[in-house]
Amino acid sequence: MKIRRFFGKDMRDALAQVKNELGNDAVIMSNKKLADGVEIVAAYDKDPVVSANKSAPMKLASANKPMPSLSEIIGDSGPDSLKALLEKQAKSTQPVSAVQTAAAPVISPATYQQEPESAVSQRAINDIKAELSSLRNVLEFQVNGLLKQQQQNEHPMRSYLIERLQAMGISPVLSQQVVSFTPADCSEREAWLFLLKLLANRLKTNNNDILQQAGVVALMGPTGTGKTTTIAKLAAQYAQQYGKDSVALVTTDSYRIAAYEQLATYGKIIGCPVKKAANAEQLSDVLYQLRNRRLILLDTAGFGQRDVRLINQLDTLKQTSCATIKCYLVLQANAQRQVMQHTISLYKDISLQGCIFTKLDECYSLGEMISVAIENNLAVSYLTDGQKVPEDIRSAQSKYMISTAARMYRKYGVTPSAQNQVVNSAVAV
Repeated sequence: MKIRRFFGKDMRDALAQVKNELGNDAVIMSNKKLADGVEIVAAYDKDPVVSANKSAPMKLASANKPMPSLSEIIGDSGPDSLKALLEKQAKSTQPVSAVQTAAAPVISPATYQQEPESAVSQRAINDIKAELSSLRNVLEFQVNGLLKQQQQNEHPMRSYLIERLQAMGISPVLSQQVVSFTPADCSEREAWLFLLKLLANRLKTNNNDILQQAGVVALMGPTGTGKTTTIAKLAAQYAQQYGKDSVALVTTDSYRIAAYEQLATYGKIIGCPVKKAANAEQLSDVLYQLRNRRLILLDTAGFGQRDVRLINQLDTLKQTSCATIKCYLVLQANAQRQVMQHTISLYKDISLQGCIFTKLDECYSLGEMISVAIENNLAVSYLTDGQKVPEDIRSAQSKYMISTAARMYRKYGVTPSAQNQVVNSAVAV
């Protein structure tokens, strides 16, 4: 009996070498895993046909140690034939069922290497996409700057007027719209006055409709806009004009602390009744009790734009069938244009009769509220500029709003001089 040693990259490769050189009758004596593969020691009786390009060193087995069988080497009770072993190994490499794969997944080193390489490649692709997106934004900014510069060179007067309107608070879209109607053969002052008149013509007002009509009026809007104070101002002026028995106050605000008490205090001063309703059924009953009043002012709860209770309040007003409720939206004039626009979109399901802008005394620009009113085709009913009841409220007039906005622009919107810029920069440092 002779012994041969075979080396392969794995067990299957080594066994294939044994079969090819020694035949199916060879006996496996030992196997050992190496750093670069597998080593198998096999014994044979007959001289094998050795190929010319292959040779392997021989090592004699110990005479005192009994020769192990193939079943002892692989730990199986199966046949010792090399042919049977190869067939068994071939069956073990066949695809297993999905349940077996899920229970005991086997990941080869090549597959594991491919997965990290794929993850690295995906991260590199994402980095390239992000860099391309950043470059695109920079290029778009540069192109827009070039187009703007070209437009300024071609139409310097129009570009100057657009910048002035935007500095006054008018939105970019509305500024470009109104400037496009400017006559080409007019001076700068004539063009500016033309734009102010055009804005005044596009701004709608309701001409003191609440105090001149009867019915049920509800003031709605986010928290902190001054709805309760505005209702007190309207009720006081209405009582002065038609008598205290002609007006009544109702609140549906059961969330804010002392909301009813605050409105009741105003009602006691004015001399008119004050009721409260928590739902649509109670509101219908209260409105029926006050059906003889000429004007009923309804104070609603103030919720944030993202508060789900706002939807419940809107549904309450829709379900009240005993009277037609005219809804007015109360907005802060000193709020951002995006905030006012989003608030209007929340109340789009309710037919708004108009809007009331409050806190004009806290503003440094009125162009934002003018833009929102014009772009949403929303009529302005009243303006408030203080906390005094009932003095600090007036009926909205388009000419007054535009002239006040222009006056604020001249006072607060003037570009600072170079000296002021240097001083402000030094202070900031």
